[in-house]
Amino acid sequence: MPESRGRSSLGDITHVVAVILLATSVALTVCALGGILLRDGSVYPLAASAVIVAGVGGVGRYFTHVPDDLNHREGFATVSLAWTAVGIAGAIPYIASGAIASPIDALFESMSGFTTTGATILVDIETVAPGILLWRSLTQWLGGMGIIVLGIAVLPYLGVGGMQLFRAEVPGPTKDRLRPRIRETAKLLWMVYAGLTLLLVALFLIGGMSFFDAVNHALTTLPTGGFSTRNASMGAFPPFIHWVTVVFMYLAGINFALHYRALRAGWQPYWRDGEWRLYTTIIAAATLLVAVTTHVPGNSLEGTLRTAVFQVVSIVTTTGYGTADYVLWAPFAQISLFLLFFVGGMAGSTAGGPKVVRVLLILKHGFGEMRRYLHPRAILVTKLSGMPVPPEVMLNVFAFMILYVGLFGVGTLLMAGTGMTLASSAAAAATSISNVGPGFDQLGPTANYALVAGWGKLVMVVLMLVGRLEIYTVLLLFHPGLWKR
Repeated sequence: MPESRGRSSLGDITHVVAVILLATSVALTVCALGGILLRDGSVYPLAASAVIVAGVGGVGRYFTHVPDDLNHREGFATVSLAWTAVGIAGAIPYIASGAIASPIDALFESMSGFTTTGATILVDIETVAPGILLWRSLTQWLGGMGIIVLGIAVLPYLGVGGMQLFRAEVPGPTKDRLRPRIRETAKLLWMVYAGLTLLLVALFLIGGMSFFDAVNHALTTLPTGGFSTRNASMGAFPPFIHWVTVVFMYLAGINFALHYRALRAGWQPYWRDGEWRLYTTIIAAATLLVAVTTHVPGNSLEGTLRTAVFQVVSIVTTTGYGTADYVLWAPFAQISLFLLFFVGGMAGSTAGGPKVVRVLLILKHGFGEMRRYLHPRAILVTKLSGMPVPPEVMLNVFAFMILYVGLFGVGTLLMAGTGMTLASSAAAAATSISNVGPGFDQLGPTANYALVAGWGKLVMVVLMLVGRLEIYTVLLLFHPGLWKR
């Protein structure tokens, strides 16, 4: 009996992964059709990639059955393996089109897209076929809200055991459910996500972007991904575009469930949310510090403020767009930005990083411990938005942060082994695990990751995936208990 259950579990996991690959082939087909409209040379590579991915997914689906249920262990394994499979599938168009010759580089670009990291190895982006750039942007849009969440929303039988997949993928220590059924929750989140994307396309068009640029940048702003169709990133566009992008990066870094509640009940849900207040305060304070540090007498105050708030919001939300080379800024401003790598957006947003809610809980607990020293007999409870935080959640937060810092340290050590400077190694590890994109030193916003050694790129790929799936989901793959009955 145990052996039979083992085969059934593997079959269930394989079936879900296969269905996700079939959905990926549909996205590739859409890009191939886009290539026809764009009249470039990407149609056949994208179509061939769609056929290959559909073939693999079709075989996996044919030889397995629809899962009756998924327990929490199968949910973790499914999410990790699905993201890995999609990352590999996403690399095929780059190789088939000749845009990227190296399989490792192609995997790096694909995983950077799906995890919304935004780090790139492309030296001259503007010479890449538009259809491939569209695929590159679409990987971020799909990865932003989550491929598995998309599957739960649109594929009925993935709703069975859907909570296990949702819990394994959605970022943050708590999973905010808007409706009793997890599939309805996923649909609502995607409706908000898609609606904001369409609104952003319209605003970009008003700001003077071409339709192609508007679509691509909307597809990479809402998921806080940061891939651009221009070598100069957002620096290639006028100030109006910068301000619009700041607003939507900020919105993308907020819990999407909070957006839904605000649409129904006005602005009060934002004001009542402690995590939102800290998120907004961090952005305002960091913007002020960076603006004061970088302002040059005689320069436009609006220009200084716009550049400062753009870079701060871009890094806090882990979008990674750039309008200036902050590597040339004063050390104080650079360190301020680097510290923001370890904050991230709100839980339930498309942003990466540790998440503001964890920072908030650690601060609350720390101040509570200080009060405990003053009042040893007092009964102090850590609260979030007026509600007590269970001890197991606090333990999870502390364990997560310890693992996060530990992986950052190990990643820095491994990257230093590639021959990069200490600053570049730390930046590469931090930007990967936080899914930010640009780093510092040799890996600043005007550089790219083509100079990183092949095995260093593989280290970064692993860190990107671990960071996107909140560490535990991936690390559990290597825990023997996950594979036992």
